[in-house]
Amino acid sequence: MSDRYPVHTAETAPQEAADSIEKATAAFGFLPNLIGVMAESPALAEAYLSLSDIFQSKTRLDATEQHVVLLTVSRYHECHYCMAAHTTTAGMMGVDAPMVEAIRNDRPIDDPKLEALRRLTHEMVESRGWPSEATQQRFFDAGYEPSQMFDVLVGIAQKTLSNYTNHLADTPVDEPMQGNAWTPQSA
Repeated sequence: MSDRYPVHTAETAPQEAADSIEKATAAFGFLPNLIGVMAESPALAEAYLSLSDIFQSKTRLDATEQHVVLLTVSRYHECHYCMAAHTTTAGMMGVDAPMVEAIRNDRPIDDPKLEALRRLTHEMVESRGWPSEATQQRFFDAGYEPSQMFDVLVGIAQKTLSNYTNHLADTPVDEPMQGNAWTPQSA
């Protein structure tokens, strides 16, 4: 963390970020450091929380599938904060721990449908939105529909905002998530 990118509290954040801080605190029971950093730009904090809400409540991906997307993007971007955060929230939601560990360790997921989702997500990020026809077909053959491919984009956008924020700010992992700390292979 640098002095350039402070982790704001409700008292130090710009007034325009108050709604985002209140919303995040109510959702998590504390103000996550990520939102504390994002509060420097009230627009960023609001955009991130809005995308998060849309991804969770309006897409046709279930909680496990959402975590596949969020963890895969964070793994690709080597985001230490989001890997810890989403490992923690996946555990709280009862998401299969071996699946989470597979993504954390960049290994295939045993479940073929979830693996098709992981591969599509990874290739979407790696290719900057140009997944191969074979990867798209594997996704559809696994039982997904075109609308769900577009839903994946919502998760990618959400995670890109947070991953890049954490890269800039080197956001410290919150204490409740430290048991799921993760270090990128490149570190």
